[in-house]
Amino acid sequence: MKQLYDVQQLLKRFNIYVYVGKRKWDIELMALELDNIYHSGLITQKEFISAKVVLQHEYEIEKRKEEQRG
Repeated sequence: MKQLYDVQQLLKRFNIYVYVGKRKWDIELMALELDNIYHSGLITQKEFISAKVVLQHEYEIEKRKEEQRG
């Protein structure tokens, strides 16, 4: 997994569609949903870790954008 789109496709396999309206919030909600499907035993540890890394990276990008805006 390399992009946020890949994480969205993973969640889509479980009929989980996330759109809150703000990218940062979307990423936070995707992380919560990912935790839930992992703890339910529906995805492998490798998929989980890979997706979490992507989400963390995207979250940091959004955080930096917010800080630059002031």
